[in-house]
Amino acid sequence: MRITSDQLQQHLTRDLKPLYAVFGDEPLLALEASDLIRAKARAEGYGEREILTVDTGFKWKELAFAGNSQSLFASRKLLELRIPTGKPGTEGSAALQAYCEALPQDVVTLIYLPGIDWRVQKAGWFEALGRAGLLIEAKMVPRRALPQWIAGRLRDQNQEADEDTLGFIADRVEGNLLAAYQEVQKLALLFGTGKITFDEVREAVLDVARYDVFNLGEALIKGEVLHLSRMLDGLRGEGVAPPLVLWAMAEEIRAIGKIITGAASGKPLSMLWREARIWGAPHQNLMQQNLKRFSLSQVTEALRHAATIDRMIKGLIRGDVWDELLQLGLRFAQGGASVMPPRATRKAGAAATAGQPALF
Repeated sequence: MRITSDQLQQHLTRDLKPLYAVFGDEPLLALEASDLIRAKARAEGYGEREILTVDTGFKWKELAFAGNSQSLFASRKLLELRIPTGKPGTEGSAALQAYCEALPQDVVTLIYLPGIDWRVQKAGWFEALGRAGLLIEAKMVPRRALPQWIAGRLRDQNQEADEDTLGFIADRVEGNLLAAYQEVQKLALLFGTGKITFDEVREAVLDVARYDVFNLGEALIKGEVLHLSRMLDGLRGEGVAPPLVLWAMAEEIRAIGKIITGAASGKPLSMLWREARIWGAPHQNLMQQNLKRFSLSQVTEALRHAATIDRMIKGLIRGDVWDELLQLGLRFAQGGASVMPPRATRKAGAAATAGQPALF
């Protein structure tokens, strides 16, 4: 069985299972989920706690031994197994499956894993964890859901804020949920219960956003020019390499070109998604909803602009790379707006695109 971390508290009011596996890409939510399980176990009389960490030299027989060993001080035990890599290996996989088939009595087992991809989630040992107990996924909070998440945390400390204020906080902490948690806690210390104003929050909240280069594509597709500009500025401040930023933007633009071309030839959507490497329903739905904003000529011009930026990064022509990345993003995100490259790009002329391979 599987639930998300925000469903765990409700589950624990009804039940305490013999095994829990917490995994996911959001450390704060994984930590909070683990704390909830530990607190519930203590309340149910699991007074002893033993921690095993799977590192170099770890002997998997220790898991079975720890589960079946009796304590002199407590009849019930919380056994924690931490697998930092998320990959137990062949021996570990067999040990975990054997452990799940014969869970020890009077022991609650808490297994901690990092974010793992869908391939690992189909492994026999991971599926065995789900059959024996409860899988708890600590999902990252997307930007669109962050204001609501912040509002919920404010409610927990008897505070509230309007939509603009919540959006302001979200902009300052995007991609850094631990910082969001700390900023919300700070508001509880600085201000009393009740509604907090925008001016109060503006003075108190730091700009601690962290941006993921792989989210640039979403901003491009949706035409969120202000968000895109803020993301590029944040990535630059964090020292992200321009080639990676250019690659992320060009891949999304190229995918749009492939879909436009394929759709014109009558290919089904399922085939287009595969050819353009658009995975997952959310990404596919977003692309489908916004595709009409783009044209093939716009895609072609944007990719020529990207080729010029690539030459600029390599030092073959002069120019401000980050300014050009911003110009590329803004022109393309605006959809129907003119896509004429800026002056620095036009100066590069035909030399920038001579001998260019197929665009998509």
